[in-house]
Amino acid sequence: MATHHPVICQESDMYIKQGIAERIAEVEDDLLRLSHEIHANPEQGFEEVKASAWLTDLLAGAGFSVEAGVCDLPTAFVASYGSGPLQVAFVAEYDALPGIGHACGHNVIAALSTGAAIAAARVADEAGLTVKVIGTPAQEVGGGKILMMQRGAFDGIHAAMMAHPAPLDVADVTTLAMSHFDVEHTGRESHASMFPENGLNALDGMTVAQTAIGLLRQQMRATDRVHGVIRHGGDAPHVTPHHITAEYMIRAQNLAELEQLEPRVHNCFQAGALASGTTVKIDRYHPAYAELRQDQALLALYRENAAANGRSFPHLDPELVRRAAGATDMGNVSHAIPSLHPAIGLDSFPAVPHQADFAAFGNTPVADRAVLQGAAALAGTAVDAATAADLRTRLLASAYTAQTAV
Repeated sequence: MATHHPVICQESDMYIKQGIAERIAEVEDDLLRLSHEIHANPEQGFEEVKASAWLTDLLAGAGFSVEAGVCDLPTAFVASYGSGPLQVAFVAEYDALPGIGHACGHNVIAALSTGAAIAAARVADEAGLTVKVIGTPAQEVGGGKILMMQRGAFDGIHAAMMAHPAPLDVADVTTLAMSHFDVEHTGRESHASMFPENGLNALDGMTVAQTAIGLLRQQMRATDRVHGVIRHGGDAPHVTPHHITAEYMIRAQNLAELEQLEPRVHNCFQAGALASGTTVKIDRYHPAYAELRQDQALLALYRENAAANGRSFPHLDPELVRRAAGATDMGNVSHAIPSLHPAIGLDSFPAVPHQADFAAFGNTPVADRAVLQGAAALAGTAVDAATAADLRTRLLASAYTAQTAV
């Protein structure tokens, strides 16, 4: 059977890139409206009903075949265009944070990935591509991408791409491995004044645990993180706190180091239960997030395309880049599929992600430029990957199946 090889020459590349630019210009108003609507209507993980519908409507109107509610997740979707052998997925996130809305800029991600896919679809036949948008709910709290990988939504994908808002453009970003869990301390209530000796104070158990974690930090690596909040701290000051709940995250440089750190932190909660005579239960929210592994060949192409579309990468202290590390379930994708996940800047300093001030940048002209320029850069990267013979061959040999999920 003959294999489709796109024509590779400077003239055809210029033609293809022109087609990308023209298509983004045609849908510019729709993309920016999408970004602004999602920003104005923040929805938390697995509840992104409006955002998911707006995305799928726009993609269906652009000629994509759309499957909504895939993987038993009502707000997840897969949209497809073209029939080329190389399958490239543009990954969309669209969940918000409680209280501070789109303070991680997922409205920009959603519009940017959608624009990249629509632009790449214009030249899919010339590049030998099948273009997909994979809509992934609950990046912040639920590991939507991991669930979708396990349930087959990424099957057949050769490369996965997205760009995440940040204060500045950074190509080779760092993320940490992360586990996310609930802690429940249970004791026994009593009148805190009349019969305090009859109570088993679950809040004391949590206090001991937090103190133990604070002491553990002396033996933690510089790249380790432990942080959390108490969700329920008691019912009344004169009732011994008998049911305490908290939500915690543990982060490490990679999955191997996370596996070493996690039981030590869990032991701190067990120590609190032992000291207070209470019991403790720890439940994971989702499988651990893996550290990000960007494909360096795709990253080099992105740098070129981003620069060609008006983006610049300031020289930054590598230690600052390493330190400014969050976590993403895109890390799990990147362990199984050649992936791209650069940061695209909103010129927001001193505002940083997960601050209300950063959310305010998400519907400004600088964010709009990030949507349009980032969409063109990702689409151009996909096309360049499809028309670079060696890279195309490598990608075609790496189709994902759910059996290899991290």
